[in-house]
Order: sequence, then structure tokens, then C-alpha cells
Amino acid sequence: MPNYKITIKYDGTDFYGWQSQPKGNTIQDEITSAIQRITQEKINLIGSGRTDSGVHALGQVANFSTIQNIEINKFQHSLNSVLPFSISVNKIELCSENFNSRFDAKKRSYLYFIGKSKNPFYDKYSYYFPHKENLDISHLNMLSKKFIGEFDFTSFCKTNTETKNKICSVYNCNWRENEELIIFRIEANRFLHGMVRTIVGTLLYANLHTKNGSYIEQIIKSKNREAAGEAAPAKGLFLFKVKY
Repeated sequence: MPNYKITIKYDGTDFYGWQSQPKGNTIQDEITSAIQRITQEKINLIGSGRTDSGVHALGQVANFSTIQNIEINKFQHSLNSVLPFSISVNKIELCSENFNSRFDAKKRSYLYFIGKSKNPFYDKYSYYFPHKENLDISHLNMLSKKFIGEFDFTSFCKTNTETKNKICSVYNCNWRENEELIIFRIEANRFLHGMVRTIVGTLLYANLHTKNGSYIEQIIKSKNREAAGEAAPAKGLFLFKVKY
């Protein structure tokens, strides 16, 4: 059957995350329903990974198979016409029948935005950190280097997660800023439930209290969620890119 890869942007503010669940109102449910409405066929939509409730995406990837040979440009237009304005399908590609957006992904990257001033236009998409004037980008980057490598990230994921393997390889982890935003970027082979937000919250705490690199190393080694900081708010987090 033809297999199609789709790239998606979404505002996760009013959704319970990507993954379909009983309480409904998820990104996966919305897109699945829209595709089925157009094709009149039951489909299985596979996402590259879950995003939590309130988390956004600039480059989520998913795939689905259908018995139909769709006309891509027309189908993309129809799909975006059916979907709510908070979800946009930016690209549709015919791919290999064996392509799986989740299991074939090699790297995933996230962005986290912190507002440098009170701005009503960024409020839904960034965290207005109350102590932003004390943030030292150089210090944050020094601390962030401690996450690069292969580690057990038990300390940085939710305690109720069903995932047994908590080892992740982080390839890049850094901070930068412009006139309006402080931007955190992290890239890894995989992420655990709540991992990025907890890393951000821990780094902000460590910077505010002038902790050194050994503080981060000790938290990683402890494999204890209580040793890490409070998770940063979901609204500042974006799934940025998935690489295959």
C-alpha cells in the first residue's frame, strides 16, 4: 500500500498532547479523523514521538498507509481545510512502504523559549522567567555540556513513565539569545516523558544558584527524579526537527 510521510506544525495549547487517549482532544486524533474523512478509509497514523499536553511542534513527522494513490497537493490542501487552524500539515511525501516515522528516526531536537520581557504575543509560546536578568548564557552553556553523551536520564523523566530503558544519547545542548528571547536547543536520539522540560528547569535553577558542573553530574548519577529541578512550563517547548 502507498505510505505517506507528513510534516506537521501545531499549537498544542488546547490539546492533551500528540498521543491518542481516552479523554480525547489530541493532535493524533484530529489528524487521523481528518484523513479518514477525506479518504473514507480507516487509517493508522504513526507519529515520530509523543509531545506532552500543551507542548507545540514546528516539525513533527508522521506517516500513514492507504489503499489509494492520492494526489499530494490536492490532498494537502483538503487536509488543511478540514483541520483546525491550530494544526497545519506543511508537507506530504510518498515514502517507502517500510518507512516508520517513529522507529526510523535517528535524531530529534527540541527548542525551549524564554521571554526576556512581558510580551502578550509570546505569552502562549514562551516562559516569562521571573529571574531572567540573572541568567548567564555562558554559565548555562557550561552546565549544558554535562548532558552531552550517553546517560541514564532517570532523574529527568516523570516517575510514572512505563519506559524501562532510560538511556539516551544527547548530541547537542546549548543556549543562545536574541533581543526578545532566550532559546535552549537540545538534540538526542530519543527523549523520555518530561525530559526536556526537567532539564530546562534544572539548568535554570543551577544557573540561578551558581551551581557548577558537578551539580549536574551528581543529579545524572543519582537516577533520582527528586534530585533534579522542577520542570519548566509546557508552553515554551517545541518539537523542532526529526532527522532520518
